[in-house]
Amino acid sequence: MAGATSLHAGGDVAARFENRAATREPAWFKWMLIAVSLTFFALFLLMPLIAVFVEALRKGWDTYLAALIEPDAVSAIKLTLIAAVIAVPLNLTFGVAAAWAITKFNFRGKHLLITLIDLPFSVSPVVAGLIYVLVFGAQGWFGPWLQGHDVKIIFAVPGIVLATIFVTFPFIARELIPLMQAQGKEEEEAAVVLGANGWQTFWYVTLPNIKWGLMYGVILCNARAMGEFGAVSVVSGHIRGLTNTMPLHVEILYNEYQFAAAFAVASLLALLALVTLAVKTWVEYQATKAKDVTE
Repeated sequence: MAGATSLHAGGDVAARFENRAATREPAWFKWMLIAVSLTFFALFLLMPLIAVFVEALRKGWDTYLAALIEPDAVSAIKLTLIAAVIAVPLNLTFGVAAAWAITKFNFRGKHLLITLIDLPFSVSPVVAGLIYVLVFGAQGWFGPWLQGHDVKIIFAVPGIVLATIFVTFPFIARELIPLMQAQGKEEEEAAVVLGANGWQTFWYVTLPNIKWGLMYGVILCNARAMGEFGAVSVVSGHIRGLTNTMPLHVEILYNEYQFAAAFAVASLLALLALVTLAVKTWVEYQATKAKDVTE
């Protein structure tokens, strides 16, 4: 009885500490921080987003729709989706394999692999594009061989896909590694003891534990793939109707003073970003709900 009373009292104390403010600053200080945060959000995030849609629709829906169904715009949209559809599954495969290897096994070169995964975060996308030009360009290391075999990578779709893969390389792996490290190896080891093979262990034990983190990484990877500009700009050659993605098409239209068309395509990118944000929020909510149920 005394133990139960003590446990109840301890719970009350924990509840009081949980509800207590993290700092002792006065209320006005808290509201000032909130006001600064909201002001920053309104000025640097919300207003530019609203301005994109206002400018896109300034000349009416007819002009807006005409800019989106124009052949060069359709080609840019298709190429953006193609690059994302190829890059995301490849990075998904690599990210899961790398996270599995890093968190479940000890091997020589493990820290080097982690460093290489982080490399695209530290290298400028423009530099990444120049590296591909150096390797696969007409005057690059493999340029003469590629020309001799009529294989075109730079200023073609393969180069755009390679550049997109590079810049989106870390997102899924970096999302999974800390999650799988926190979960440990006990459940997988128990499955092996019970006779499960590697595929069964992954499919029935590991994947259910990482599915929300995996979806979150895929969402971020896809968002970056569709919005990438720097690396793609270097390897694309800006060939209208052939190698322009949506961000590159927006730049060309803006430089040609076709502002309504430029903002129309930019608004489509913004819509894709908002959809990505909505899906991300839903995934976070589902992950939190699933965690509450298990606890």
